[in-house]
Amino acid sequence: MSFSVVSWWVFLCSVAVINIAAWLLAAAALKRRNAGANAQLLLSGGYVFGCAFRSFLPVYDIPRICLVNSWASSVLIGRSVATVAELCFAAQWALLLHVSSRATGNNVVRRVSLAIVPLIALAEISSWYAVLTTVNLGHVIENSLWGISAALIVAGILTTGPRWQAVRSPMRAVWCVGGIVYVAYIFMVDVPMYWSRWLTDEATGRAYLSVARGIADASACHLVSFRWEDWRNEVGWMTLYFSVGVWTSISLVFFAPPTPYTARGLPLEGAPP
Repeated sequence: MSFSVVSWWVFLCSVAVINIAAWLLAAAALKRRNAGANAQLLLSGGYVFGCAFRSFLPVYDIPRICLVNSWASSVLIGRSVATVAELCFAAQWALLLHVSSRATGNNVVRRVSLAIVPLIALAEISSWYAVLTTVNLGHVIENSLWGISAALIVAGILTTGPRWQAVRSPMRAVWCVGGIVYVAYIFMVDVPMYWSRWLTDEATGRAYLSVARGIADASACHLVSFRWEDWRNEVGWMTLYFSVGVWTSISLVFFAPPTPYTARGLPLEGAPP
């Protein structure tokens, strides 16, 4: 048992508790806001609680390694929770861009807002394919789609920023800088890592699984391990994912302006057309 892995796990669990508390504070602060704010809050809740679940029960998907010997640590459960959480996170950004496009009359950004969730849905399909079949090429496609989506989001924020004063400039700057760093990480670290793993698997003649066999294989944790060697390649991205990623989601609740439109697409009283 590695002290480093135990310390990392305790850190993830502690951050998860703090994140839930922060989300509850956001819920209390925004309980009187309109439907748009409530939508951001609910979507953020899906991401916050999904990440908290995965922080308490970390799983290394393809080798089926976990820290807790439980049915809840299966790859099927973890990937299902991740899928819902990540679609919620994508929908938060899509909602932000949609509101900004309507406030500024930017049709290009509106089209981008409509493309974000479908792109991430395709990324989730690629992720499921990789997890079930153990073909790392699926993760290459998945993370490439995430990087492209993030780049589109940053471009959308930058495009509407000068004409959209509903969000403070410092917060827009933080989102954009964070997005640029994320895109750089995806295409300089994450995608090359999975590409290298796929090439290694191809060179060694790895026997991949069918989807049907993969479902059965992913229904349980194969190995409970606290060895640093088993987790070291996952620690970096998981730590950032379950901390900075969640903080970004919560920031959208606090700083993204509520949509000035009703559920039927009609302007609220006093809202700009």
